[in-house]
Amino acid sequence: MTQAPECCRCGGTVAPDGHCWDCGAAQPAFRSHVEITADDGAAGVSDRGAQRGINADAMALTVSGGWTIGVVCDGVSLSPRSERAAQVAAEVGAASVAAELRSGNLPEVALTRAAVDAAHAVTALASSADTAPACTFVAGIAGPEGIWSAWIGDSRAYWLPDEGPGMALTEDDSGEHEALAAWLGADADDPAARVRSYRPSTAGRLLLCTDGLWRCLPDPGRQRAQLTRLSPSASAAGGSLAEARSLVTYALEADGRDNITAVVIPVAPSIPTASGGGPAHRV
Repeated sequence: MTQAPECCRCGGTVAPDGHCWDCGAAQPAFRSHVEITADDGAAGVSDRGAQRGINADAMALTVSGGWTIGVVCDGVSLSPRSERAAQVAAEVGAASVAAELRSGNLPEVALTRAAVDAAHAVTALASSADTAPACTFVAGIAGPEGIWSAWIGDSRAYWLPDEGPGMALTEDDSGEHEALAAWLGADADDPAARVRSYRPSTAGRLLLCTDGLWRCLPDPGRQRAQLTRLSPSASAAGGSLAEARSLVTYALEADGRDNITAVVIPVAPSIPTASGGGPAHRV
């Protein structure tokens, strides 16, 4: 029988969500470094960073039919139990997208509804609006017809092609002095995710990340350059996991103060439409 870990503050028993049953303290070692992979090769890495007491980032990956679905959330640092908000939002968001796609709904619809489902799940964590856990939300879908992203807050999605310039697929919900202007939580406005789609003509990667990464690597060209620094043998052996590790390691070495999360989803060129249309960008 495995003994439950002891609380770093009071010596009590640590619950499965990483908080002490007795005093409620969050445990720094809980989810301090997490790596996940999907059946199709997509992968994600999340790290607490050098100065944060806990890792309030969360991520989820799943595959549904021909679709790969990723979600990344970042707990709002001034809100209580923000790490729980992020974890719940990521898990609920990914499951909701998968269910919507299985039901035959369009990716745009699936992402919009998933953001609402994630927002409701985070809102349910609050005992009042004054004690409301909160987090950002970015989700991505990659499939044979293209890629889609949806977001609330300042977690980002990027398109990183094997050839040609990359681009950001999201626009931060932020105001003066980069203050967060939208988030998920009981103290937030009704969730209204923005959705963007893109039909790539070349293979590449869909990157989902928190600000712990993009503040160190904001430019998609620099992000792709970091991935190309991997040796061919390391890239071939590790695939997307090696690439996600490379991005997170760069951020840790460059700054490392914040939580850092990167999810990398490999993307094949989109199947041409019957009319022979080339790449298309839809907002």
